Amino acid sequence: MKLKKTKVEQNTFSSKRKIFNDPVYGFITIPHELIFDIVQHPYFQRLRRITQLGLTNLVYPGANHTRFQHALGATHLMGSAIEVLRNKGKEITHDEALGVLSAILLHDVGHGPYSHTLESTLVEGVHHETISKLIIEKLNRQFEGKLDTAISIFKGEYHKNFLHQLVSSQLDIDRLDYLKRDSFFTGVSEGVIGSDRIIKMLDVVNDELAIEAKGIYSIEKFIVARRLMYWQVYLHKTVLAAEFLLTKILQRAKQLAREGSKIPAPETLKLFLKNTYTESQFANNQEVFSAFLNLDDYDILSCIKNWCNHPDKVLSTLSNNLINRKLNKIILQNEPIDQNKLDELIQKAKTQYRISDIEASYLVYAGDISNNAYNIEEDRINILFKNGKVADIAEAADLLNISVLSKQVTKHFLCFPKELLQ
Repeated sequence: MKLKKTKVEQNTFSSKRKIFNDPVYGFITIPHELIFDIVQHPYFQRLRRITQLGLTNLVYPGANHTRFQHALGATHLMGSAIEVLRNKGKEITHDEALGVLSAILLHDVGHGPYSHTLESTLVEGVHHETISKLIIEKLNRQFEGKLDTAISIFKGEYHKNFLHQLVSSQLDIDRLDYLKRDSFFTGVSEGVIGSDRIIKMLDVVNDELAIEAKGIYSIEKFIVARRLMYWQVYLHKTVLAAEFLLTKILQRAKQLAREGSKIPAPETLKLFLKNTYTESQFANNQEVFSAFLNLDDYDILSCIKNWCNHPDKVLSTLSNNLINRKLNKIILQNEPIDQNKLDELIQKAKTQYRISDIEASYLVYAGDISNNAYNIEEDRINILFKNGKVADIAEAADLLNISVLSKQVTKHFLCFPKELLQ
């Protein structure tokens, strides 16, 4: 990525060539002045106040890292991937490199408070990737079209498909960073992956990303590590109990707000408590767009502390339970939850807390979660052999369990206050 610069431009870039000391990779450098300007923008700085793993720190105390850190780490890895592919003779122009770097930097900019935990609760029916796209388009207008290529790559519309795969696929730079970073901050060593090794083995065949065959064992470990991290961290039963509790708090606050009850909250949050917005409204209503971008974890936590004293018994109980880490008991099992057991616990809750059926549904509930480490129905992970043959990792791997890991696993849960067992 070399450009001829005037003396003034060189001085400008040198002032923006900042160095970050990342705990995972060490010293990483901002590769271009546009990247620096994006990092400095308030839309991106907001990610400092959005936790990467929601309420996982209630189980793993070190898991306090943010979307900001993850985005910078992913951008660092993307720079390495570009260099590797260029050294293997793959043409990546300056504009394409800057585009894919900007795309990975901004891939999570649409996350709301507590990341995935509140994604379908605070904002219903609008995925964070959709909001990311809207934000990038907004930034592009502010940066006078400098993100055109980034948007095309992000949306999968650019003519070089492998660039989009670097940003979003089953072996993308996003996953390479978050697995390693989440493992580091939680202390769960099973999630450690050889991201450097995987990037060194990257290649492109027929406009598709591929991994050289000698890197196949690193890919096997990557898939196994992803599976282990899901069950040990992302879908850990106590993490689930905490995140369901947070979700129920917001759902109760929304119900009360829409019924006309007074819910102390910033005006930006009240908009989402009282209303449901579509993708079109996000795109065309500046008030909604600005309100969302003014929300972060701090707003939600501050409100929950306030709601601990709310006159609504359910909202105050749930809020106190979260603040004081008094989490529900959660049962995970392979078989569907017995409806009689669920009904029995709901009846106990109604009697013990003197509440209605609707109120009891915030304390006792059931559902299911699912996970598969590798989805063979999505874009596949290609293994490139020396003879030029390309095979899917599920076919090429020595480990039989790669095929097993491609199957979706569903577990059913029952969540309820521990005192109902007494």
